[in-house]
Amino acid sequence: MDIQKSATENKGIKKHMSRQRILHTVLIVEQTLLTAGALYYILDIGILPMGIAAAAAAMLVGLLGLCVSLQLQDKPFFRYLGTILCIPISIVLFILILYLMRIDQTLSEISKAQTQTDNMVVAVRVEDPAQYIQDTAGYRYGISATGKTGSLTEMLEDIEEQLGEELDTTEYPSPYEQAEALLEGNVDALVYNSALTGLLDEVIAGYSDKVRLIYFKEVTYEIEPEESVSPTDGPITERSFHVYISGIDTSGPISTTSRSDVNIIMTVNPRTHKILLTTTPRDFYVPIPGISGGMRDKLTHAGVYGIDASMAALEELYGIYLEFYIRINFTSLTSLVDVLGGVDVYSQYAFDAGTYHFEQGFNHLDGDAALAFSRERYAFTDGDNQRGRNQQAVLTAIIEKLQSPSVLTRADEIMAVVRESMQTSVPKEDIALMINHQISTMPRWSVESQQAGGTGDSQPTYSMGNLNLYVMWPDEELIEKLSDRMDEVFTEQE
Repeated sequence: MDIQKSATENKGIKKHMSRQRILHTVLIVEQTLLTAGALYYILDIGILPMGIAAAAAAMLVGLLGLCVSLQLQDKPFFRYLGTILCIPISIVLFILILYLMRIDQTLSEISKAQTQTDNMVVAVRVEDPAQYIQDTAGYRYGISATGKTGSLTEMLEDIEEQLGEELDTTEYPSPYEQAEALLEGNVDALVYNSALTGLLDEVIAGYSDKVRLIYFKEVTYEIEPEESVSPTDGPITERSFHVYISGIDTSGPISTTSRSDVNIIMTVNPRTHKILLTTTPRDFYVPIPGISGGMRDKLTHAGVYGIDASMAALEELYGIYLEFYIRINFTSLTSLVDVLGGVDVYSQYAFDAGTYHFEQGFNHLDGDAALAFSRERYAFTDGDNQRGRNQQAVLTAIIEKLQSPSVLTRADEIMAVVRESMQTSVPKEDIALMINHQISTMPRWSVESQQAGGTGDSQPTYSMGNLNLYVMWPDEELIEKLSDRMDEVFTEQE
């Protein structure tokens, strides 16, 4: 009996030891894989300076070596100690990998900016009985082939496929004349980019109330990048560059084409840590190269034809090369201000905007207040020009706040807001390099502002045909001075 009992106990001990070995093996393999994953993302993303990344890698490898060596010991105490250490370390590594993956995904999403989306729509008169696209069989469609026609062509082909018949179309010189034709009963339906809706509301009283949208289609297309003609070469942290900041206020994806109400050129010189913000009024009367055939239009209308159209207009105006662009949804930007804990914005004047009152001097603003501050124009005799200066002030305050080391504790929240409200053509690798540079050297950037101006007038525009709209003729002498200042900041050495 004793021999049998002893054999049974030995078998139990061996089974227990076997389970323990399996457990230790699983934990070792698990921690090894998690360590490898964390090291991969730390090195691949590239936002950490080499010294910090090397220290982090050494710590992770050291912890792995410690846990493995403990779990391979003969004495149970050391094996259990290794197990106790391995489990929480593995949990932390798993969370770290998820965090790094989110950062990597955010950088990829905001820098995936070589596409634009046109939201094409079919509109009928509000009293029209048609409820669905199939109900428009036999209708005469009004179209306007201004700007890029690829999205229009794709939409028309889609409608023909839906109806199973060739469309009867009438082409008009401008969206305004196209819309008037529908309201006057000369056509039964319209096809156009929904980005024009706000513009049509401005020139035709109650336009949106007089029509009904019955069909929608998102048409996404690639932005053809220009061949780089940047006058400087080398890493982005060692050379100057111009960035076009386009401020939109629209629902839907950030890639959706829209009028650009904020048009700022940011000249960045990493050698001197200087940033120059140059604002151009939305009503500037300029040609749109490649689109308008030399005819002038409002700068804000260029955005309807794509971000590249706005960039081309500004490049020709100032004689510069815009290497990158950033599209910002200013409504969503309020979330960024809130995540930063508010910003201190300098106001040149005391004024009221809605329920908000702003004092002359510095004002600490939350997101909603910052949006009200940057939108107001009726409180000023200088109207849209002062609004542009206020937008520069908000952007300057955000740049100042982002330089604070405290933002590192809110990096995850900031990344989430940026992912929703911003899109840029700056490559992911360059964004990571700039973050790396900022963390490693913590330079203080100085921000300077300047603004274009001109003379108000009433003139026809490319987008709205012969209808006279308020525009601003550029002050050519001032434009030359602004361009010269851009060049000074751009070429300045340390």
